[in-house]
Amino acid sequence: MKRLILMRHAKSDWKHGTADVARPLNGRGRRSAQAMGLWLHDVGYIPDEILCSSAARTRETLEHLAMAAPTCYRKSLYLAEADSLLADLRGCSGDCVLLVGHNPGIADLAHVLVAQAPNHERWEDYPTCATLVTDFDIDTWADLRPGTGQLVDFAVGRDLTD
Repeated sequence: MKRLILMRHAKSDWKHGTADVARPLNGRGRRSAQAMGLWLHDVGYIPDEILCSSAARTRETLEHLAMAAPTCYRKSLYLAEADSLLADLRGCSGDCVLLVGHNPGIADLAHVLVAQAPNHERWEDYPTCATLVTDFDIDTWADLRPGTGQLVDFAVGRDLTD
């Protein structure tokens, strides 16, 4: 059994005038990421391996989650498409992997992986800090296939802070 925690980065700040890859989180984003980290800890969704885009907003999101697991920051995850993200996941070795990335790739991957979508009004647009937890009845990530994920949970950062 393998578990995937698939997260879109928290809300970023467009006011800095920096390059897209260097954009930090805004105040709401920091609060959402902290709340999501507390929720993940409270319900016991703790990764033993983390893949994270090298962009500033994904790194900062991960920092606010306060997760202690071996982490690989990859430039290839920055604005990656679903098939590329899937290929990266197939190379993982942990039992519970957290992947922090960007839309539209993260949302596309979430929609492709689950056998049944969660009943949540924000599922389709997968907003900032949206987090899917799904299980796969596989022994190795190399066997990961679309449509085989069993929904465990889905949360949106704003739901945890409002």
